[in-house]
Amino acid sequence: MNYHEALNNKVIVITGASGGVGRAAARAFARYNTKIALLARGAEGLESARGEVEASGSEALVILTDVADPVQVERAAKLVEDKWGKIDVWVNNAMLSVFSPFMEMTPEEFKRVTETTYLGAAYGTMAALKRMKPRNEGTIILVGSALAFRGIPLQSAYCGAKHAVKGFFESVSSELLHERSGVHICMVHLPALNTPHFDWVKSKLDRKPKPVGKIYQPEVAAEAIVFIAAHRRRSLVVGSTTAMTIAGSRLFPKLGDIISARYGYEGQLSPEPETPGKPDNLWEPVNEDRGAHGRFDDQAVNTSIQYRISINRKKLLWAASVVLLGAAIVKLMR
Repeated sequence: MNYHEALNNKVIVITGASGGVGRAAARAFARYNTKIALLARGAEGLESARGEVEASGSEALVILTDVADPVQVERAAKLVEDKWGKIDVWVNNAMLSVFSPFMEMTPEEFKRVTETTYLGAAYGTMAALKRMKPRNEGTIILVGSALAFRGIPLQSAYCGAKHAVKGFFESVSSELLHERSGVHICMVHLPALNTPHFDWVKSKLDRKPKPVGKIYQPEVAAEAIVFIAAHRRRSLVVGSTTAMTIAGSRLFPKLGDIISARYGYEGQLSPEPETPGKPDNLWEPVNEDRGAHGRFDDQAVNTSIQYRISINRKKLLWAASVVLLGAAIVKLMR
């Protein structure tokens, strides 16, 4: 099944759609004649996203939503259903973080990150399932991270929330299988990305934060989200660094602690000093349109070979089988 066949006229909900991965995902879905509900707190980014979706020929609905509030999430889902009659795909992408040593965070800051990044995904899934289960169809996508497998210093709340999302995903996935439900829940695990997040995140560090490790453009993540919406994969790993992080966390967890302790601090710090008093998006949105990209365009890559191999694994296995069979036949004929 191709993307146009799978996504044509589908109703898509994207949280965190005003910038970064959510913004790139909205652009990517808009290529396939879809109806897209754009949820976030920032009005300017959402309105610009609406313009991009409509310019691609798809329909858009802007709904100002703080996903940390279940009442607002349910209201958004109802508005989408009232307008378009259904929800086919719900993308739980919204997130927050704070760059800070754990003991320098306040309980309120830790709670805020957890409520948005973890509970926001749970509330979105709850609202989506309420509408998908009676129809016995639909797809829920949880946007995960390499940090759902390997926590790093200076982002304890975010790492904890992404670990929680992964556990939540496994639980709900098992329940849907037990019920033989036609609703599909899946998870995309992403690498470090060039998004505006690093410019509007709250930071208590003296230098500007940056993505750790190899950096990918948000369009790489968006392509993976669209792929998993069109194909019923359980999960999808994006980026060689993500794959290596997952493997390392399973095989050598103590070594991961040592490496993270030694390199995790400096690896997240840019050379530039932080701007004192800069606005951040922890409690309120930075109400300006920053698009999908951050300030790392000169360092970010536009594709992932690992991802390409992953989505084409059946074709590659078939090709390898043909080659091996051919080699065996040639050997027998000698």
